[in-house]
Amino acid sequence: MCLSIPSKVVKIDTERNTAIVDTMGVKREAGLDLMEEGSVAIGDYVLLHIGFIMNKIEEEDALESLRVYREILEKMDEEERERVVIEDDNCENRGNS
Repeated sequence: MCLSIPSKVVKIDTERNTAIVDTMGVKREAGLDLMEEGSVAIGDYVLLHIGFIMNKIEEEDALESLRVYREILEKMDEEERERVVIEDDNCENRGNS
């Protein structure tokens, strides 16, 4: 299953064209190559796919999605939770996700 969990941009490296994002407490690097230059700022909420920021989303929508994800995660065991949060941007495009 491929989930795109909203992530908050916490740092931008313009030289490498990357951002550090926080996905429910997990920080990771994401590429900005698919976004228009300057369109992503620190504090923005974004969606990732295979390690790249694909688009921005409104903060209100991001926070509501995160609330729902937390409810789902509470029902999973620890191993499932970790896998969903850490691996969500490594999902392959299978056409049915």
